[in-house]
Amino acid sequence: MSARGRDRLSGRAAVAGIGATEFSKDSGRSELRLAVEAVRAALDDAGLTPGDVDGLVTFTMDTSPEITVAQACGMGDLSFFSRVHYGGGAACATVLQAALAVAAGVAEVVVCYRAFNERSGRRFGAGVQHREPSAEGAALGWALPFGLLTPASWVAMAAQRYLHRYGLTPEAFGHVAVVDRRYAATNPAAHFYGRPITLADHAASRWIVEPLRLLDCCQETDGGQALVVTSVERARDLPHPPAVVAAAAQGAGRGQEQMTSFYRDDLAGLPETGVVARRLWRTAGLGPGDIDVGILYDHFTPFVLMQLEEFGFCGRGEAADFVAEERLPLNTHGGQLGEAYLHGMNGIAEGVRQVRGTAVNQVPGASRVLVTAGTGVPTSGLVLTGGG
Repeated sequence: MSARGRDRLSGRAAVAGIGATEFSKDSGRSELRLAVEAVRAALDDAGLTPGDVDGLVTFTMDTSPEITVAQACGMGDLSFFSRVHYGGGAACATVLQAALAVAAGVAEVVVCYRAFNERSGRRFGAGVQHREPSAEGAALGWALPFGLLTPASWVAMAAQRYLHRYGLTPEAFGHVAVVDRRYAATNPAAHFYGRPITLADHAASRWIVEPLRLLDCCQETDGGQALVVTSVERARDLPHPPAVVAAAAQGAGRGQEQMTSFYRDDLAGLPETGVVARRLWRTAGLGPGDIDVGILYDHFTPFVLMQLEEFGFCGRGEAADFVAEERLPLNTHGGQLGEAYLHGMNGIAEGVRQVRGTAVNQVPGASRVLVTAGTGVPTSGLVLTGGG
């Protein structure tokens, strides 16, 4: 791990606009249309027009390329366009790339977006159906013949080891599900609005891959989410208080694979998250005790516990108690378990709302928010602050 000090990105860019479609199980329209709707909503929120945009960032595993979205939205010339690899691990990295472009003067207004019909169309949870030969795909060849065919099965390996290492039962994961669903129940935008759960409900839900139950797994969603990133100075002149990018980082750990890093020395942690954590704390000049709200990527509940431990909010094996005791407000929008699975982009939007003071489940005085991206893959994270 590099011993470099703080980078020079902190405080140079801000999220000035957020926009989304509805979150559903069947959108009834194309993924390109979802992307355009989300982008236009984010620009409206920022008080900007398509003509103001000169940069776009999205993920791979996306069917709406930057240039196609620019054309469909009526944008003009672009000076920056990019896409980040590794699915949900790219969520916060889109903001990192946008902020880098803004800070370097490569672009002035960059829109980050994600849109897909992930329920009515291609379902990521269905696992590997067909994969073209690739160096990356070769790693899956060591797992697929043994029945590890889906994301849930890949995560179950690490989850089982975590429980064994710390002498826990699957109830440890239920605390995350209960917290997320409680917040979702009061969020009108959430799929599970009005539908909280209990630990008993979690324990009664069917097995997906032991030790993961149905309520440990995020839902699959149709929808789109977009964010507008610009300089802090310009953001101050726009309608909403800026959510300043105090730190942004990407991270991949030694021996990293995409969801199947089974050959590491320890399966009970997330080294890639540790890389991001060290970078974020160093750049932001903050630590776990300074964070008001945590928006932690929750595609599967066990990885929320491991993230809390990697970021230093609690000791190893102590995260279930940390969540149960509600020592930190977590996933106040309901997370991907409760609101929607937009590969983490809706979590960034919730971080912005908390800093603005406009969240449905607003944490009083929230001004420092940690947001994380997908884990089990090369990942990314953000610290957003107010006061821009």
